[in-house]
Amino acid sequence: MSAADRRPVPARRRRSALARTAVHVAAAAVAATAVLAPGAAAAPDPHGGAVPRPLSDWDHERLAAGVDLYRGTVAGRPGADRWTVTVRTEGAHLADAGDAAALADRLRQSGAKPRTEKVTWPKGADRSGLLGVRVRVGEYDTRAQADARRDELAADGFDAVAEWTGADGTRGTGTAQVAVAVVDPKRYGGALKASYGTAVAGRENVTDMAREADALLAVNAGFFVMEPEDGVPGAAAGIAAYDGELQSAATGGRIAAVLRGDGLRPEFKKLDTDLKVRASGATETVDGVNRIPGLVRNCGGVGGDSPTQRPQHDVTCTDPDEIVKFTDELGAETPAGDGVEAVLGADGAVRELRPRGGPVPAGGSVLAGVGKGADWLRDHAGEGEDVSVRERILDERGRTVRLGKDDAIVNGGPQLLRDGRVAVNYGADGIERIGDPSFAYTWGLKRNPRMLIGVDARGRLILAAADGRQPGYSDGFGLDEAAQLMKSLGAEQAMALDGGGSVGMAVDGELINSPSDGAERAVGDALLLTR
Repeated sequence: MSAADRRPVPARRRRSALARTAVHVAAAAVAATAVLAPGAAAAPDPHGGAVPRPLSDWDHERLAAGVDLYRGTVAGRPGADRWTVTVRTEGAHLADAGDAAALADRLRQSGAKPRTEKVTWPKGADRSGLLGVRVRVGEYDTRAQADARRDELAADGFDAVAEWTGADGTRGTGTAQVAVAVVDPKRYGGALKASYGTAVAGRENVTDMAREADALLAVNAGFFVMEPEDGVPGAAAGIAAYDGELQSAATGGRIAAVLRGDGLRPEFKKLDTDLKVRASGATETVDGVNRIPGLVRNCGGVGGDSPTQRPQHDVTCTDPDEIVKFTDELGAETPAGDGVEAVLGADGAVRELRPRGGPVPAGGSVLAGVGKGADWLRDHAGEGEDVSVRERILDERGRTVRLGKDDAIVNGGPQLLRDGRVAVNYGADGIERIGDPSFAYTWGLKRNPRMLIGVDARGRLILAAADGRQPGYSDGFGLDEAAQLMKSLGAEQAMALDGGGSVGMAVDGELINSPSDGAERAVGDALLLTR
């Protein structure tokens, strides 16, 4: 959307400093402005500027003792951003050097004046060197002009899209409208709780979950399934636990936030899950929890997954031979399909062996099997048989992560900071897709809406929401820019939560940011700062 079309930040019901227009801290005399928590050391600005400014320069409201909310803008050079046309190769925004050169030659032959721009992995990432090359034509003041040029190129047989350069992630460009909540656990008497809302299956607005819990502040949390073809809509796409109970298995070592007790001191760990079922003296692997057997959203599963067992963000891997556990928190009938289900009572005994699809008994669970998984259940989990499921959560050193009844885990990724250093792991976190460099570029390096969580050296919780995908209003952050932002806020440890259209921050049940979808998106779970 253009600057003229940008949506205003939704107003709060009660009057506060947040109802005012956000303070623009960029100035013509500086390239950009950094943001710093009180007492934090100066750090490079995410957009490449050199002049730090304190967080206290932003609009500020004290929501409660120990809870402060800041609103402001991080911006590049005034007038640095333009519209342009990117010409793609087979739908990909980036090409290798040879293909980019060939595409540029074709454009010149058609009368265009293309330029090629190298895109490299950012400093601090687990990858280095050239990621790819983008091919572009022209610079324009308005989207309408860029769209017209795109149409001309399309008529000549080129795959072209109009793009805003403020979203590129180039130093000294772009704008980000940011809201930052800083929570001091030594002064705040409430708690940070993870909630899936009324049921694991299904999606709800952050504002609805916040109002139901009378939360002071709430943000969207982990990745979740959006479409039925990828699994159970609303269920987590990665590890998730609430009230001490596992509700979704891990995505092969991706980062997650572990909330213990009051949740105000999150632990950031790369987690795996080891799940086993035992019946009739035999043991078999349980591949997942609360997902459709055979579909592994974000991949990173166990045993026989195709095309890979590595995490692959926004990819659904498949496995024809699985056993999946469904909990009674699912809140819906188990998905129907080929295979069988062993229905377990609260005592672990098999009540019935039925075709797939049906209710989960209160206090009990269901084991659904397909392929060889179905065969194993038929052979070992007949009616009346005692069945036990062992669940282990493991950290990156293979140590068991135990959960108390008040503990929770929310997924996300990638990791942003480790011990105060930028540590964005594109490979292990599944952002680097096999054979598709454009995904890491468009999802990770380019600026997008982001929801971030971290902890600073004083033990304070930091939640940061950046709007994006709104040219002329807010572009968001690339992942490494997000890491630099959290570092400038004083964070020692940090990770990204779900981003994009899911980004939502609510105060007293009212949304205070501007979602990129144009309206609030229903999500799988949320983090609620309860009173």
